[in-house]
Amino acid sequence: MKVLVAGGTGFIGSHLCTELVERDHEVTSLSRNPTSEDAANLPDDVTLASGDVSDYGTIADTVDGHDAVVNFVSLSPLYQLPSGTDHETVHLGGTENLIRAAEDGDIERFVQISALGADPDGPTPYIRAKGRAEEIVREAALGWTIVRPSIVFGDGAEFLEFTKQLTTPYVTGLPGGGETRFQPIWVGDFAPILADVLEDDSHVGQTYEIGGPQIVTLADATELIYEAEGRPVAIFPIPMALTKLGLAVADPLPLIPFGTEQGESLEFDNTVATNDVTTFGINPEVLLTLGAYLGIRSGTPREESRPLA
Repeated sequence: MKVLVAGGTGFIGSHLCTELVERDHEVTSLSRNPTSEDAANLPDDVTLASGDVSDYGTIADTVDGHDAVVNFVSLSPLYQLPSGTDHETVHLGGTENLIRAAEDGDIERFVQISALGADPDGPTPYIRAKGRAEEIVREAALGWTIVRPSIVFGDGAEFLEFTKQLTTPYVTGLPGGGETRFQPIWVGDFAPILADVLEDDSHVGQTYEIGGPQIVTLADATELIYEAEGRPVAIFPIPMALTKLGLAVADPLPLIPFGTEQGESLEFDNTVATNDVTTFGINPEVLLTLGAYLGIRSGTPREESRPLA
């Protein structure tokens, strides 16, 4: 199968490219400005292509000739947006252009990497844009699948770095006491699921919500990160109203990576109602936990404090 991975030089995209090459697929990684460093992080067999999903003319020829497209292109919900970008242009407009190019090129399969809680009427611009993009995908004349993951962790992932930037060792405040819940999944467990989605037509027309083996609060993640570094941390709660006020003040400041939207995103959980990893024959209990990844816990959810989802 010839697979185009849009956003294939990113954290998850690069792992999927590697997984697909190992399964003997022909892979093209599409990104705006691929570099020699990007090439070094991908298998030699991956073809690098440049194109901006917000500009149809730069991607149409590249998409043509493939059997499948996977859309990873995304702006992080964890940080303020880079200047000159917005969720509508990248998530909605980018998806529209990739769908159009796929339809024009008679592509058979399209996999959309979305987000838990994606909803056109959702609480944040990120969630709303992701929800509207899903509507575009479902209306397409393609064999589509939508995958909504919780936080994906691993080497080079944003979540752990985000948590460290938000906190300090020894004593730290967290919005709402850090009770926002996540269900993180290791990228090494997630990438094979995406490859399975592409290879099995039974997944066409399905929307899957994918989480890891256990629920972790932001406070849990903070404690795990500093425990792995051998440093304790005591957490005190910052009222959400005060958090949002402070982030609103920070919005226009270029050196502060968090703003109002990041505060709003901490007001709702990032967990699955039903973990669809079981659809792929996976028992959640065998998945790598965040604590095991950090090297400080045994790795099985039953031996850790949080229950299975």
